[in-house]
Amino acid sequence: MRLFPIGCSLFTENVYLCTPLESVGAELSVHERAPPGGKTPIKTIKAMYAIVEIQGQQFKAEQGKKLFVHHIKDAEQGKTVEFDKVLLVDADGAVKVGAPTVEGAKVVCEVVNPLVKGDKVIVFKMKRRKDSRKRNGHREQFTEVEIKSVIA
Repeated sequence: MRLFPIGCSLFTENVYLCTPLESVGAELSVHERAPPGGKTPIKTIKAMYAIVEIQGQQFKAEQGKKLFVHHIKDAEQGKTVEFDKVLLVDADGAVKVGAPTVEGAKVVCEVVNPLVKGDKVIVFKMKRRKDSRKRNGHREQFTEVEIKSVIA
């Protein structure tokens, strides 16, 4: 069982995972190449990912990643949610760009926590020399989802 270190190298395409290769899954492929000036090759893992639009926001979805999306009203803990508005899919270097979406592609997620409150946001309005000050604030509501699979 081999483990890879956490972190990024000098190259943007290198992604390191801290999980054993046997438990990662079939969507990943391992590439070897020598670093500049180095003697031992660097093992990189390229994961399949997709750019998906969820409630007006775009997210990079990879298998096993957790996302905080705007609150989904009918979400229950443990429920499976599918998003089919996939804008781009990268499967082992083969990039498919949709016009506007990729046909047949979807992202399957599981709801981890249906209601998560975000940080406090303070809205402070003031007009100088007028003795006019307004202080308002709110907390955003999110739903935490975990990506189970990217189907392309």
